Amino acid sequence: MEKKPLVVIAGPTASGKTALSLDVAQHFGGEIVSADSMQVYRQMDIGTAKPTRAERRGIKHFLIDEAAPCEDFNLARYTSLAHKYIARIHEKGKLPVLVGGTGLYIDTVVNALELGEARIDVRFREELARIAKERGGDYLHSMLRGVDPEAAQRLNVNDLRRVIRALEVYHTSGMTITEQQKRSRCGATPYHTIWFMPQWDREALYQRINARVDAMLDAGLYDEVKALAGAGYGKNLTSMQGIGYKEMLNYYYGRTTWDETGQIIKRSTRRYAKRQLSWFRRNKQIISLPAPDEMMSAKCIKQIEAWLCESSKKII
Repeated sequence: MEKKPLVVIAGPTASGKTALSLDVAQHFGGEIVSADSMQVYRQMDIGTAKPTRAERRGIKHFLIDEAAPCEDFNLARYTSLAHKYIARIHEKGKLPVLVGGTGLYIDTVVNALELGEARIDVRFREELARIAKERGGDYLHSMLRGVDPEAAQRLNVNDLRRVIRALEVYHTSGMTITEQQKRSRCGATPYHTIWFMPQWDREALYQRINARVDAMLDAGLYDEVKALAGAGYGKNLTSMQGIGYKEMLNYYYGRTTWDETGQIIKRSTRRYAKRQLSWFRRNKQIISLPAPDEMMSAKCIKQIEAWLCESSKKII
């Protein structure tokens, strides 16, 4: 089977992935598939740094505004849709550009992992949530470490939803989620892939994150969250657990001050960016693009052109 070309632009939040992907897609007449676990939700624009219609430059985007905030948009659903949309782009003779910062989403698509439909045990989930509330997320994370050390190493102690899911998979199947993922690998990926990541000095990246959060607050993040809360979207929803939303909900309910809320969002975002960097730096295929650099897009495009030529891939 002839592998189809796929450009991946990955990296931490606020690193300039969106602008780079737009330049690449515009140059090649390509289309963009988002790999952001929060931009899939409608009505959640400011806090997800979703590109506006104007910013998209008329370029077709997929997996943005795909689901309502009340939906539990999981990895299996994302992967299925991503493959479908990438195939649709290829059918049109265009170049797909997969862009985002959700490393698990990107890796699952690029490596063509087949996800089994592991059984759900609501009572077990509720019991784990109760344990976490009483004894803390650290205790739950230690439970996971006891049965699946590799998953525990990958998952942040504060990522309660995924820690619970990993424990649930082991509880319902008797097999760790790590082992399931290893067994799920297909023979070969259908894609011929080139990876890029804007590379910032950490302090400069953190300054960009702080500035982005300030811009979100000025743009009306509180009003966005207030409207969501008024529509009945509560803190227990996966969508409302996103950074910026859960913190702003606390402000909405009077649990924090405005200044505290802004500082907490900045801190949470910086910590998330650190985890993203750790995830992507394990990938030796990624080509780092030092930033800031006014020629970054041009250099990226030049490398893609050479890669397409060498691979004998012709994008019409």
